[in-house]
Amino acid sequence: MKIGILQTGLVPDSLSARWGQYSDMFGALLTSRGFDTEAWSVVENEFPPGPEAADGWLITGSRHGAYEDHAWIPPLEELIRDIHASDRPLVGVCFGHQIIAQALGGTVEKYPGGWAVGAHTYEFGDGPKTINAWHQDQVVARPEGAQLVATNPFCENAALLYGDSIYTVQAHPEFDDAFTQALIDERGPGIVPDALLEGARAKLGAPSDRLSVIDQFERFFRTRRLT
Repeated sequence: MKIGILQTGLVPDSLSARWGQYSDMFGALLTSRGFDTEAWSVVENEFPPGPEAADGWLITGSRHGAYEDHAWIPPLEELIRDIHASDRPLVGVCFGHQIIAQALGGTVEKYPGGWAVGAHTYEFGDGPKTINAWHQDQVVARPEGAQLVATNPFCENAALLYGDSIYTVQAHPEFDDAFTQALIDERGPGIVPDALLEGARAKLGAPSDRLSVIDQFERFFRTRRLT
């Protein structure tokens, strides 16, 4: 099964030499589970010919806002709707979670409560899961028909399911602690309040459920089910 990865943001230059791009992170996780992958950097206006270019799709995170005025966002929203209409499975992470909601009629805003950085615990149907997060924007209104899968007091719409064709999460299951620490040290200062960065740093090394979410992605691609 071939998964097309739509890259919507670029890893900071200071980190990309070690970790590659977001598409590389997801590519490694997916190929380790037996998938073939191909990536398109839509943030650089590189688009696939259409939904038929892959059997399933994944949209990455980004530093950009879904509501921002970038030339690549309207065609990405159109591609999302085309993938949805084609009934191919689609997964979204962080910005991917947000842009899918926006493309299908939901609302994304810069959250007045501020940033979520580092390990956060979300209530899923099968119990709590702790995953690294890095976001200020949120889905504040779900599209019609979107089912709430995970939530916490800070982020109401933390994971959404659209029938058996789309599954999205706000947190970053592709971020291990080493990458999260690098973001805290190199990207966070001057952008994220120091107290939040220190709080996130203090949680590094705690047990993580990030790979159980990647397992969800695998099941969803293969069976259209989360469990």
